[in-house]
Order: sequence, then structure tokens, then C-alpha cells
Amino acid sequence: MAFFQSAVLLFAASAVASPALLPRQASTVTVTEVASASAPTATEWNFGAVQEITIHSSCNATEAAQIKRGLGETLTIVRHARDHILRWGNSSEIYQKYFGNASTDEPIGWYTKIADGDKAGVLFRCDNPDGNCGQEGWAGHWRGENATSETVICPLAYEVRKPLEALCGFGWDVANGKTNFYWASDLLHRLLHIPKVGEGIVEHYAEDYASAIELAKTESDLSVRDSVALQLFALETYAYDVAIPGEGCAGKWTATSSDIASATSAAASLSSADAASATETVSPTLSEKPSATSAAPAECHTHADGVVHCS
Repeated sequence: MAFFQSAVLLFAASAVASPALLPRQASTVTVTEVASASAPTATEWNFGAVQEITIHSSCNATEAAQIKRGLGETLTIVRHARDHILRWGNSSEIYQKYFGNASTDEPIGWYTKIADGDKAGVLFRCDNPDGNCGQEGWAGHWRGENATSETVICPLAYEVRKPLEALCGFGWDVANGKTNFYWASDLLHRLLHIPKVGEGIVEHYAEDYASAIELAKTESDLSVRDSVALQLFALETYAYDVAIPGEGCAGKWTATSSDIASATSAAASLSSADAASATETVSPTLSEKPSATSAAPAECHTHADGVVHCS
């Protein structure tokens, strides 16, 4: 009996120890992956893209800070202008005011190029290489044929430009104020002169508020590529949607003595037979021209064809 019990115990012990009767253990295999960090190559579609405009070393720390902030404000108003159009299309009353019944594709494109386009080669500088800053009233200029991608900001700019948060302040309104009163719109204007941005298509088809409004009524295909209209639309939409929501500061244009003098001079230069009709045809157009904001001095810049424009 003792022998039989010993045999049973021995068999049981063997059964417990047998690998065939034990649960199979999951085997763990550790795989070490080595990630290779390769630098971008020229085959990548956006290799070398530049997201920020370069500020030249000739600008001191204070000047560079103000230009950088101004450029940031320019991006703010162009992005909002684009988004306003994307939201409302040409049903927007402000859109119709500045661009008439024209398709929305061009202004959306110009604003987007400035907001998100490649900025390689675009340079703002402060060293007055062409000597224009020495001329009275010059707060900056596009360098034209001397360097088509470069813009000079003169010392006067830091005295007279206002920040975007001051939009609609200082008695300024869209109809009567100067677009170069604010950094945001002044630098927008200067960027539109650069061929990489305006492509030689964006130009001064209108010279001021009144002629921009008239252009939208008569030649809306030019309004959507007019530098003045693009600035005014960006300012008015930002003022109405953001700065003072639902109100803005569009203003109502009022004639100045200089406008009346210009109309009189234009009429006087015609023959006496045409003078009466000239008064009737010239005056209504001039009645919409903007007056200068007293806080902003007359300033000048150069057009692509070398013509100097002072406003």
C-alpha cells in the first residue's frame, strides 16, 4: 500500500513538472527602431519657403521693432479682408462699394499672397541708399529699378504712423483720412508695389477715396487690382467687423478748399465754350474726393514707372 501511494505521488510530481502540461508563456520580442532624422531636401515642394519679411541690419532695434509690428498689423487686416470676402462674397455692401460687381477671386488672391505667400527676397531697410529720405515729406519708398524687392522706411514714418488698435481714433475715418495714417495700410501699400506681390498688375488706377468709389462703379475689373481700393476695403472691413463692431468709421466725405480749387483750375483750363459743362462733369466726381487728415503730413513715394506721387 505504501509502495502504491509513493508511485501515485511520484507520477503527480512528474505531471506538474512536465513542460507539456504547463501553460504556454507568451514570448516577448523587443524591436528597437532607429529613426533617421534627415534634413529637408530640394525635392520637397516647399523647400526654402520664407514666411517672414526680412528687416535689414541697417534698422536699429527700435526701428526694426516698429516695422515688424507694422508688418504684423498688415497681415492682420489682409487676412480679415480675405475672410470677410470668403464669408460674404460680393453680397457685402463694403465689397460692392470698393469692387462693384467684380468677381471675388482677385482681391482674395492679392490678400492671400500677402498673408501666406513666400516672402523670400522681400526686404525692408532703414539706411536710405537712394537718398530720398532727405526730401521733405518722404516717410518711405519702394526702391523701384534700383532694387525691385526692397522698401526703405524713412525716419518720418516713426513719428507719424499709428498702430492698428488706434483705428478710428484721432478723428480719422475711411472717407476723409489718409490710408498711410496707420502702419498696417501704409505697409500694405508698399508691399503691393513689389513685383513679387503685385506682379505689375496691382497699380494706382485710382488715386484716392473718391476715384476708387467711382472706379468701382465704372470699371470694376480694375477696382479689384487697384492699390487704393485694396487698402480702403481692408481698413473699412476691419473697422466695421473688429475695431468698432457693427459701426466702424466709414465717414462721409466733405470737400476741402483744395478740392474746389482743383476743380476750378481744371475748368478754367478748358475753352469758355466747354467751361459750363466741365463744371457740371468735374464737380460731382470731386465732391467725393477725400480731404487730408490734418495729423498726417503730405508724403511721397515712387511708382513703378518712376513717377513720384505725393499724398
